[in-house]
Amino acid sequence: MYSEKHFWFVLLLSLFAINQICCLVEFTNFKCTSFDKDVVDFEYCILKSINRTSKYVSAKIKVFKFPVKSIKVNIGLHQLANGYRPFLYNITFDGCKFIKNQKSNPVAKYFYEFIKDISNANHSCPYNHDFILEKLSSDMINSRLPKILPFPAGNYMFEAHWTANELYRALTKLYIYVS
Repeated sequence: MYSEKHFWFVLLLSLFAINQICCLVEFTNFKCTSFDKDVVDFEYCILKSINRTSKYVSAKIKVFKFPVKSIKVNIGLHQLANGYRPFLYNITFDGCKFIKNQKSNPVAKYFYEFIKDISNANHSCPYNHDFILEKLSSDMINSRLPKILPFPAGNYMFEAHWTANELYRALTKLYIYVS
């Protein structure tokens, strides 16, 4: 039979192995689409390489019809498996209500905290400015995401549908590789 020492050794070894599970995120592509260019359009939407392992994305969304009284965002994570299939997350939140009460949705709260330092997301509705996302780096994601939830290796797509004034206005897709 196994002794108590053997049990504790196996338990500690298992905990060490679990603690070492880690994943690294690398951006592979970034696509932005405007559905109504008279209302909103992308001035730029770029994926830029800093070096071989580090990249960042930047986007500037020009809004032509003000004010934007309601904003809804549908965020989904898709995994590549014979085409991109839904994986783990698919949430929709009201951006105006969320900006007023950031504790309303825990996942949305995490998303908001994640981008507020690199964008001008500190506004309330009605929204009357352009939206700028500057230099969201893969290093920034690697410092947060793998510590919260290690993902299986593979290709993923982070997709966001942007609705303003009750109509779909834009779609952003960030393609990533998790190793």
